[in-house]
Amino acid sequence: MPRPLAACLLALAGRRAAQAGRDWLAAAADPAGGAADRPAFLAAFAIAARRLGTAPLAPTAAEVADLAAVGVDWPLDAWRVDETGRAALLALAGERLSEGEHVALVEEAYRHGDTRERQAVLRALPLLDRPARFVPLGVDACRSHVQPVFEAIACENPFPVRHFPDLHWNQMVLKALFTDVPLDRVFGLASRRSPELARMAADYARERRLAGRSVPADIERLVAGVTARGAPAPREDAGSA
Repeated sequence: MPRPLAACLLALAGRRAAQAGRDWLAAAADPAGGAADRPAFLAAFAIAARRLGTAPLAPTAAEVADLAAVGVDWPLDAWRVDETGRAALLALAGERLSEGEHVALVEEAYRHGDTRERQAVLRALPLLDRPARFVPLGVDACRSHVQPVFEAIACENPFPVRHFPDLHWNQMVLKALFTDVPLDRVFGLASRRSPELARMAADYARERRLAGRSVPADIERLVAGVTARGAPAPREDAGSA
């Protein structure tokens, strides 16, 4: 039997797929089935969109409660059905493989995937066992010039706020500003505002003004209310944990 988290994800995807898609997902999730070895897993991961479809996940209130019960306390509003199935397969693989094998499999699914596959990997990172193992992958994704890939790690995703070192967290938040991503979408932003991030944001604003360019209003969320000692003033953000 899969662990509760993987079982919950499988159920979510299965309820939204056609019967053929549900049958395929059950076979792909079976440890004795088609995805029991690495090449078969990667093949299943690649065709999940064709088998399950790409409709919005749109979890119901009851499903949100089910997700919270297995530790998913962040919104999955941006998720699609195929991403949910892929996340379930990645979580299941972690139950069956050694730590090193699982890291290698996740990295391969990302490196060789198309944009949708990469999005699924990044959104799944906080769901995987010992997620800090995947910090290098998350940091690398922040360098992507493909905006949906960047947003999959930076937006509505608790992985960066929980696991990124300060340098990489600050760089990610600044890149969100550079690429016009509303900071409301950066999960946990309020908990990691700091004098260094405020300084970086102020420098960016100054450069924009000197160049005669507009300054994103969101910058004030990084600068205002940060104390000299580094603790953010009490404040709630819509995207915070």
